[in-house]
Amino acid sequence: MSDPFALDDDAPAAPAGAPVPSHLPTSAHSLAPAPTSAHSLAEAPAAYIPPATPWLDGLNPEQRLAVETTDGPVLVLAGAGTGKTRVLTTRLTHILLCAKARPWNILAVTFTNKAANEMRHRVRNQVGAAAEQVWLGTFHALAARILRKHAQLVGLESNFTILDADDQLRLLKQVLEGQSVDTKRWPPQTIMGAIQRWKDRGLAPAQVTAADAGKLANGRGLDIYRDYQARLKQLNACDFGDLLLHVLAIFQDPKHTELLEQYQEQFRYILVDEYQDTNVSQYLWLRLLARKHRNLCCVGDDDQSVYSWRGAEVGNILKFERDFPGAKIIKLESNYRSTPPILAAASGLIAHNSQRLGKTLRPAKPDGTGEPVIVRGLWDGEEEARWVVEEIEALQKRGTRLGEMAILVRAGFQTREFEERLVATGTPYRVVGGLRFYERAEVRDALAYFRVVVQPADDLAFERIVNLPKRGLGDSTMQIVHQLAVSRAIPLTEAAREISATDELKAKARATLGRLLADFARWRALLAVMPHPELARLIVEESGYAGMWREQRTPDAQGRTENLKELVAAIEEFESLPTFLEHVALVMENDAKGEAERVTLMTLHAAKGLEFDAVFLPGWEEGLFPHPRALQESGEKALEEERRLAYVGLTRAKKRVFVSHAANRRVYNQWQHSLPSRFVEELPEDSVDRSAAQGLFGGAPDQAVAWAQSSGGGRPWAATRPSHQPVTAMTSAASAATAGGFRSGDRVFHQKFGYGRVVAVEGNKLEVAFDKAGAKKIIDSFVSAA
Repeated sequence: MSDPFALDDDAPAAPAGAPVPSHLPTSAHSLAPAPTSAHSLAEAPAAYIPPATPWLDGLNPEQRLAVETTDGPVLVLAGAGTGKTRVLTTRLTHILLCAKARPWNILAVTFTNKAANEMRHRVRNQVGAAAEQVWLGTFHALAARILRKHAQLVGLESNFTILDADDQLRLLKQVLEGQSVDTKRWPPQTIMGAIQRWKDRGLAPAQVTAADAGKLANGRGLDIYRDYQARLKQLNACDFGDLLLHVLAIFQDPKHTELLEQYQEQFRYILVDEYQDTNVSQYLWLRLLARKHRNLCCVGDDDQSVYSWRGAEVGNILKFERDFPGAKIIKLESNYRSTPPILAAASGLIAHNSQRLGKTLRPAKPDGTGEPVIVRGLWDGEEEARWVVEEIEALQKRGTRLGEMAILVRAGFQTREFEERLVATGTPYRVVGGLRFYERAEVRDALAYFRVVVQPADDLAFERIVNLPKRGLGDSTMQIVHQLAVSRAIPLTEAAREISATDELKAKARATLGRLLADFARWRALLAVMPHPELARLIVEESGYAGMWREQRTPDAQGRTENLKELVAAIEEFESLPTFLEHVALVMENDAKGEAERVTLMTLHAAKGLEFDAVFLPGWEEGLFPHPRALQESGEKALEEERRLAYVGLTRAKKRVFVSHAANRRVYNQWQHSLPSRFVEELPEDSVDRSAAQGLFGGAPDQAVAWAQSSGGGRPWAATRPSHQPVTAMTSAASAATAGGFRSGDRVFHQKFGYGRVVAVEGNKLEVAFDKAGAKKIIDSFVSAA
């Protein structure tokens, strides 16, 4: 049986001159709107080539080649800052103004509405109203446009509803309830994630294997998927994954071959942006539509493929030449954004990846100017935040606007210490792609628990968490509690205590409420006798709130758990739980919303596609970046994606990059020693300034040298170690070797961990059994003889 998606290598090539629109004059700016009738697709005698091509002015040779190579499959490898948006829009303009196709014969696909609007605006400026007739939009928008015309072929009406994420989850919960699925063991978000992954791979229920579905909900995954799809059809609704899935079903159905051929004939030229982010479903859709004319131009950067967790398949771009025989590969390597040292650092880092097509960014103006990438080693996360903000203030004094500076972190919980420092110094900031730390739902929930412990009369806090995690204390229970509280003018907790001793509530609700109130009373009693960080940890654990997130298998659950750990760690900096809560209230009140210029805080994933004059990249440490969970789940493949993420961070900067790593991190109220990320070592020496590491020791040269060695010169990541596995800093066996004058058995003192005894030595690294902190692995420069 032949492959239904295989390209016909013997198909005739598209004509050099496709139909000439009768309305197309020699002046590009006087184009009239194109007719929309399907009968206007008749062939014209020959293509009209204008005598001049002003829209090509200013393009460099590689950009011009990408624009003018219009026929046949083309992959444009567009490195960061190489002008890919200009190439895409100019290519679309070129096809129109050279009369290679009418506007409605062009399909241009983007990933965001913002990108689609920008492209349409630029093309409109060149060709006028004809730009409105181009099929231009996101994958979902274009698929929805096709599906509305042919909805009946998949059992829908043309006025079908597209459900948002909340409605999808509500519908799935109904399905799970009907199948009596234990939603504590199998949260709806987890099952929805699996269904969406199937749809991203182009798999309808009939195409999902039993082995794949058997991993979900005790083997009932496939039944759930079928019921969910059936309910969607009953409601005449689709979710976002269905938009492409249903269109694929229509195109692949042998009964609708003629319909597919009509679309293949219509779309003479297909342009795709961000091809490295496409999933399997999008890939199949594009391949089907491009089969006849084969004029498919995909623009992307394999070095910036960082969305595998969203279903993106980097293999789509890596195997382009194999999938589309005769394809031309055009590399855009002239970078118009960054200085030579930044580009050298980024290129040197990404060269360590093996799964890439290969390109090297070079400055468009190679004048050799530019500051090297600063690599700074700090004592801990607090000092790292202080240093970053000091550098921001120094740059601002030298004329860099706050709006042109960004702090890009690997994990969302890292923003907390930077936010604290920015607030303390009065530096305006904004968190992009997420809420500020203390505004995040999981943080506000935990704070509500703390508030009720400290202040039992805090009704707003009590209402927020009385049934979180779910305890069976629903609206009817709280309505009774509210009635008593209002009639007696007493706090909700007091009303709940009184009602729990009566028969006003059902026995189960009464017992549950009584246990919760007893927990609050016990935690409140511990305020005077237990260290407040330990009490905070106890509350989030015993309440079941932390466990609720650990049990979730949603993409954001891990980040929420990390935020709770960071919240507990933050409490240690304050004298008591009440003073911490007061601090949080003041931080939230002190938001500089009126400031036009603000420093940007965001994750590396959210920063893709943006640029700033100065970029700060903190937390480049093993155990944080690369992220350990990614490595545990996918090994070498995940490591390469983490390295691509580091590459994205470096290439956001136009003038300055500051990379930092801390020797110690406080994680869940426990200090952990950290080694610099392997990515720090992989930065080429000739584009990096590591001398700033001396600041860690107040300028002591011998200690600075030791730290610099651990940061790169010492090469802690030996080639004999599998690159996707964490390294142990030293062996557990005692060693007679000396390091910095220390031997096994020596008594030492550490500023954070106190007194201890050396039990093993390896190079400049020690394993020390501390009297109170337990066994730690540290660099010898961090201790002194006791």
